[in-house]
Amino acid sequence: MLPSFHANPQEGNLGNGFIQDLIIQACANTTNHQSCLSNLQAELVHTGKGSPNSVLRAGISATLTQVNRAISMITKVSTLSVDPREQMAVEDCKELLDFSVSELSWSLSDMRNIRSTNPSSHNPQGNFKAWLSAALTNQDTCLEGFEGTNGHIRDYMEGSLQQVSQLISNLLVMYHKMHSIPLTPPRDETQENGEELVSGFPKWVTEEDRELLLAARPHSRRIDVVVALDGSGHYRSITEAVMEAPNYSGRRYVIHVRKGVYRENLDLKKKKTNISLLGDGIGATVITGARNFMQGYTTFRTPTIAVSGRGFIAKDMTFRNTAGPENHQAVALRVDSDLSAFYRCSMEGYQDTLYSHSLRQFYRECNIYGTIDFIFGNGQAVFQECKIFTRKPLPLQKVTITAQGRKDPHQSTGFSIQHSEVLATYPTYLGRPWKLYSRTVYMNTFMSYQVQPRGWLEWLGNFALDTLYYGEYNNYGPGAGLGGRVRWPGFHIIKDAATASFFTVERFIDGLRWLPSTGITFTLGLTE
Repeated sequence: MLPSFHANPQEGNLGNGFIQDLIIQACANTTNHQSCLSNLQAELVHTGKGSPNSVLRAGISATLTQVNRAISMITKVSTLSVDPREQMAVEDCKELLDFSVSELSWSLSDMRNIRSTNPSSHNPQGNFKAWLSAALTNQDTCLEGFEGTNGHIRDYMEGSLQQVSQLISNLLVMYHKMHSIPLTPPRDETQENGEELVSGFPKWVTEEDRELLLAARPHSRRIDVVVALDGSGHYRSITEAVMEAPNYSGRRYVIHVRKGVYRENLDLKKKKTNISLLGDGIGATVITGARNFMQGYTTFRTPTIAVSGRGFIAKDMTFRNTAGPENHQAVALRVDSDLSAFYRCSMEGYQDTLYSHSLRQFYRECNIYGTIDFIFGNGQAVFQECKIFTRKPLPLQKVTITAQGRKDPHQSTGFSIQHSEVLATYPTYLGRPWKLYSRTVYMNTFMSYQVQPRGWLEWLGNFALDTLYYGEYNNYGPGAGLGGRVRWPGFHIIKDAATASFFTVERFIDGLRWLPSTGITFTLGLTE
């Protein structure tokens, strides 16, 4: 029997029936359903609160407990294999589940910022939904890393990871049900759209960035350190500079990387927050590597540069993976950095060039080169004024630009390609559905004649054709004709600006809150 709770007006209680429904939803489809219910009810009895807010908090706490159990289990099995690829996959899982711990913890601490809105003004792309969407992605990436192994350790871990994913999926459903329910006291003049404001800016905008914005000089940030191959800077390698950068920095830390070809694999862990890499231009400052799947690396570990710390910015640089098409998965750039931005950068590879793995990202005036699924992952990303170039694939391969990995209809993830150019020189498809709810749109974008009349390609048979969301709006050029496009239920010819506006910087990645502090040009809505 579910417990009864007394109304708590400040917590936004809407009645015991609704609360009980949320408790049931929190444990829906879990392996140990009764145990989940008991733990959640015990948490609520302990807190003495019975409200939508408290149910959601208790659900997040229970999910965090399950994630930590999974991490303990993975740590125990890490010694059971001598296969290098399997050992690497286990290490990936540790890091990915640590991402989930962070994202769930952020969600828990941000609960006080969830507020009442009416359906027309509610912003589903806020922190909470973005973080839970990312947390749901990590377990799948962990399991995918065991491709090419005998699968024994994967099979051992799978049940526990699926339990974590189910709990996070349930949290997303709960949040969806609650999105118009009052959860906090009425707003006051110190808040805007659920964010506490400091000097008129959201609190996560650093003091330095607030000063720069108020001074209207976004490009005047000082350089903290210089990297130069010839020894004229503070460091000769970018890796050294990043290692010496402060951890969990509350202010922006700027590393100027002078022109040169830097042959290194760079990994900015989640503790390296608010880092900026400033180069001397595309083709001038180049970070290059050649890690690839055929060498025994998991896709997650192939990137020439991987960024996980929040608030990363890169400008005027090239990220390159030279492994070539014959070595299959070979990532140039992987991004798990929330509120990250890339300006005048070039991502160069073949298969899986840009791994937009998770969280909110913005790309402006970037060049992206590849062959197969070369913009992929489950990030929440907008691309503006970018140029997308195709390269020659292997025989019998078909060039596909995107493979977006949204797996749950309540995730806020997807790719929005706006005011860009698809400069295809080989027969090219705009995307294919990697996961069941894959979501990608092209808007106001030029498409060259090699974009195929069908536009889009199946992943395997009829998989996801009913559930995906692919859209095209107001595109132009010889490859933009809609007459021969696929007739899948999930494909949409977007005809109205109201629908298209959902995928803009303003609404899709909540860009007005954080992009001004980057100093990067952006288009807020559909037009300049």
